[in-house]
Formats: sequence, structure tokens, C-alpha cells
Amino acid sequence: MKIISDIGVQIPQVYLPKPGLDLTKWAVIACDQFTSEPEYWREVEKIVGDAPSTLNLTFPEVYLEKPGVEQRIQNIQAAMRKYLDAGILQPREGLIYVERTVAGKTRKGIVLALDLEHYDYNKGSSSLIRATEGTIMDRLPPRMKIREGAALELPHILVLIDDPYRTVIEPLSETKSKFEKLYDFDLMLDSGHLTGYAVNADFENRVIAALRALSKPETFAAKYGIGKDKPVLLFAMGDGNHSLATAKAIWEKIKPQVGMDHPARYALVEIENVHDEGLEFEPIHRVLFGLKKDLFSSLEKYFGANFSYKPAAGAEEMIKSVDSAEGQQQAIGLIGGGKKFGVIEIAHPSSNLPVGTIQSFLDAFMKEGGAEKIDYVHGEDVVVRFGSQPNNAGFYLPGMSKSELFKTVILDGALPRKTFSMGEAREKRFYMEARKIA
Repeated sequence: MKIISDIGVQIPQVYLPKPGLDLTKWAVIACDQFTSEPEYWREVEKIVGDAPSTLNLTFPEVYLEKPGVEQRIQNIQAAMRKYLDAGILQPREGLIYVERTVAGKTRKGIVLALDLEHYDYNKGSSSLIRATEGTIMDRLPPRMKIREGAALELPHILVLIDDPYRTVIEPLSETKSKFEKLYDFDLMLDSGHLTGYAVNADFENRVIAALRALSKPETFAAKYGIGKDKPVLLFAMGDGNHSLATAKAIWEKIKPQVGMDHPARYALVEIENVHDEGLEFEPIHRVLFGLKKDLFSSLEKYFGANFSYKPAAGAEEMIKSVDSAEGQQQAIGLIGGGKKFGVIEIAHPSSNLPVGTIQSFLDAFMKEGGAEKIDYVHGEDVVVRFGSQPNNAGFYLPGMSKSELFKTVILDGALPRKTFSMGEAREKRFYMEARKIA
């Protein structure tokens, strides 16, 4: 394993399923998807059956609050050891170039490992690798339980680089025919296609050189129109913020005992270019389940004279109004909560983005016991469906431009938590590769 310490990168030893396995059954979607749709995960279980699968190596969060959590974690860790001992997972060293095609779009990426010594998820961080949105600290302990004692990590983490001239990842696309193809298969449940290629040593060196060029302080300062004294941001979190934060928390916990050369110092990720045409930012909506307080009067009380509400004829009109909103007021769609469909408008908002404005209200509302549960969902159809159910409410939020991400994080710090998503639920990363962390 080769370490390029100045840019926080490790060329990892990756474990892939042995030839001959059914890869459609092997790969399952990120564990934090479909958390309010247990029927999706029941369908996954039916498809997988008794076949070797990453379903047995990960913990779908739909089950986090169900009985048997400790036993499930033990089963996951036992399955990891079994897959290694039985040769179901086999090692290879080097970068992997990946292409994911879904919904008519193809995203390109490189699987590598990042040095957690260069990562800080705390607010105001100036590290080389940074969170792009707030970390929900109470989401870390259950994830830490899963990672502690695990032999392997399987990432669904997507990390972004800002490479407008397409110097790092895109050249691999042009020469992929020269690379060994490692996998090429359809993903389950209409989630598209995944292909992976072994990057040869020559192109591996070119990738590292291109990343180094992006990290030069003078290049960084000129790109964003800032002073050369500003710390460089090379890698910004895209998806899997809490998974990388969990890896960091475990590393900080164990490094006094294990020393600085331990494999847990690194985390396996896929990097993607924020300028990739196949990458789209989608908003993350909010759903309140089991309302216990009058939501509408709570909104009026919280926002006071800055609050106004306009009914909409249906979901389509509500969505159109939110997506086309202009001016100083922020527009947020409301589904249910004592109403059918409508648009909330907030004057003199507390945050630059509507998601931050409504999240401050939701934090206070949940702290006061206003609802049984809050969930963060992808897709306008999902927020409308759940928000319309009795005693629920949904908040439809506008998206943010991906071109704003790096400069916003550099100048303003992390965005409000759960601000954006790289695609909708079925477009999320599937578990394919693994890496030893113990």
C-alpha cells in the first residue's frame, strides 16, 4: 500500500468478491437509504436469499431502532471473518476507476483511501478533507458500534473534488480500454449498471500528479479569489458524511493504543468531480411522523411576522412554486400538518438556504416533543406520499447548485445538515469493494 502523505491519499489494498459470484446479489445500496420504506429492504432480502452479499456485511438503518441490534452487529462481524476465511473476498492493490450508469446518466469516480489525519468534521474546520454539512453527533454512536470490532469497511462514501478542467478522473475514461475490467453488471431494483477497472501504475501516477496540482496553494487561491493563506480544501464530502465521521471518531479513539501505521487511519472512498455531467445535486426533504403538537400554529409562533402561507391546488403546483421562487423571501413546500398542500414563505430568514431556516424550526419542534420521529428523504414523490399520510407532515425543499458547494464551504463553513444529496435514493452508491481495517 502506497501512501502519498502530502495530499492525504493511500493507494489501498481492496478486497473484491471472487470470480463467479452473482454480483447483482452481492452489491446492495447504501445502508442509510429507504429508512422509512422497510418494504424495499424486504425485497432486497428476497433477491439475495442465501447468496454471498454485502447485505450480510452492512447494517441497513431501517433496522437500527428494531430489536436485536447487538445480535445483528455480531452476525455482520462474523460474516466478514467468514467471507475472508472462505476466500469469498480476494485482495488486489491499486486504484479502481468506476462508472455508474443510472437514469440515463453516467458518473465517473476513483476508489482510493483517504488519510483521516487530514480530516476534521467539526464546524469551522480548515482541514484538507472537510465535511460539507453539519454532522449529527448522535448518529455516530450506533455506527461506531458496528465499525468497532469489524474486520472490514465497505464504503458508500462519495467525496468530491473541484476539477473544472477535468484533469484527475476524466482521462481514465478515455483510456479505460487499456485497463483490466474488474466487474461489469446490473444493479438490483432498477438502480442501473456498475463497471470497475484496475488503473495501471502509469495512470495511477498521473492521477496523483493531477491531485497534487489541484492542491497547490496558489492554484487554490486563484480559483476561488481568496488569499494564499487560506488552507486548501482538496476533498469535500458528498455522500456518507456520517460514515466518514464514524471512521474518524474510531481512529481518534484507538490511535493512542495502535500507533500511526494502523489501517484504521485510512478510509476507503470513491472520489468524483463536482463538474461531472452525470452528477446532479438533489434536495433532501423532511418528513415528520406522528405529530403530537399543532404544526401550523408552531410554525406561526416560531417565525412570527416573518411567516406567511399560500395554499396550493396540489403537489405539482406546490413544487413549481417552490422551485421557481425568487427574491428575498424563502419558499418551502408544506404537505399535510393540518393542511393539504401549500407554500411557506419566510421573510428575513436566519440562514442563507431554506433548508437551514426550516431545520432550525424542526430542531426546536422535535426538542419540544412535537412529533414522534423526523426522517430525511429523497425524491418529491416520497415526501408527498409520506407527508400526506394521517398525522404526518412533509417539507419540500428547493435544491442548491453544485457549482456553489466548494466556495460556500471555504467561505462560510459547513452547510446545514442534510442540505443536498448526490442524486435520488436509487442513484446512491452500492457496496462493492471492501478494505481490511483490523
